[in-house]
Amino acid sequence: MSGRLVHIGSAVVDYVYRIDALPAPGTEKTASSFAQVAGGGFNMMVAATRTGMTVVFGGQLGSGPNGDFLRAAFAAEGIETLTPPSPVMDSGNCVAMISSDAERTFVSWPGAESVLSLDMMAPVSVAPGDWVFTSGYTLSYPGSRDALTDWIEALPEDIPFVFDPTPVISDIPRPILSRVLARTTWLSCNTTEAAEIAGPGDVETLAARLLADHCPQAAGVVIRSAAKGCHIRLADGTAQTIAGFKVDAIDTNGAGDTHIGAFVSALARGAPPFEAARYANAAASISVTRHGGSSAPTDAEIQTFLSQANGPSTGTPGQNQKAHQTA
Repeated sequence: MSGRLVHIGSAVVDYVYRIDALPAPGTEKTASSFAQVAGGGFNMMVAATRTGMTVVFGGQLGSGPNGDFLRAAFAAEGIETLTPPSPVMDSGNCVAMISSDAERTFVSWPGAESVLSLDMMAPVSVAPGDWVFTSGYTLSYPGSRDALTDWIEALPEDIPFVFDPTPVISDIPRPILSRVLARTTWLSCNTTEAAEIAGPGDVETLAARLLADHCPQAAGVVIRSAAKGCHIRLADGTAQTIAGFKVDAIDTNGAGDTHIGAFVSALARGAPPFEAARYANAAASISVTRHGGSSAPTDAEIQTFLSQANGPSTGTPGQNQKAHQTA
């Protein structure tokens, strides 16, 4: 694998609380555990690097304790940061509450990752073979969306650009979203996000409409869809629903990030798209059996999982199968 993943997104510090259920309004819960971990775009980067891709970060980190924490986490995973720290603010954070049914609820506070300018991004360059990724979070910030969109539009035509709109898609101004989608090579989203872009419909209809009306340059779109696994449609009109694997999920935090990182990594080393989607399904399925957002498996772990699997599960919807399609 010669190319790098150039991640132009946002990384934050997650404060993760495990609780039996969300507290009712005006009440309090005592968590069964607490952890401080690197989160946000870090989870996707970890999935890519653990599956064999060189990853560099072109977003913005802060100059306080959160930024220091993130830089140490990046270094531990071999991820190089291309931009200098913000001189005026620290990195942001996110409170994540993980309930006993493996669902999670977030409250975020933006920091340095929410401010980008073309001058800040000057050290970030791409080369033939590289892949570029960003998420809706960075595009939702008023202080970063314009510069990042201009930078994405200026990418060389031969550089694949991967976009995940994320649950904050409604916070992205439609003109910005349309410009980014027009340059997107691969779109990966869940069913809610797909419908936000393309209107109501089943996954087959949504995928076709996304390609025809919103992503004219795309090689394909991936819609992560609960127990059905993920649906992938290519620009030539071929499509498959790649079924998920039945596992006992304990934590869905970061599962969607794991799916995207593994998918891009597989594509970058030449895997056919449908094969890459099954590989990503396996990666995400493993990740939800572990605690923590950056719980992505290695390539060796995924290959072992696939070799031991009797085949994708197409059973009834439920916690065990929905996990890797969310977020």
